[in-house]
Amino acid sequence: MPASFPRIVALVLVAALGSLISGEACAQDGFRISYEVDRSRVDRARLTGRVVNERAEDVFEVSITAEALDARGKVLARGITYVDSRIARTDARPFSMSVPTVPGVAGFRVVVSSYRLGFTTQGP
Repeated sequence: MPASFPRIVALVLVAALGSLISGEACAQDGFRISYEVDRSRVDRARLTGRVVNERAEDVFEVSITAEALDARGKVLARGITYVDSRIARTDARPFSMSVPTVPGVAGFRVVVSSYRLGFTTQGP
């Protein structure tokens, strides 16, 4: 294996993580999350975005977790925020949160970290 191979792999990982800095994350458990990162402060990054409930039922007590990752995907810092008490099916809610910035942060991962399922009404 050539000596430059590990460097190429590292560059590919950094590019992949860099794509998470702004944009849309993959759907996760029936949710779609889009967000942007503001790194204008040295000590913390500000993430703002929207979470869409793509499930067939309402969800309750929704929280989001954002993780600051290094180039290898290791979690360096974490932030969590409460989004809303109820998000109806197909509805969206905005969120905003801070995550500490430490040396080595290459990107971020944002997921719905907790929620309760609601009930759906079915017609006759």
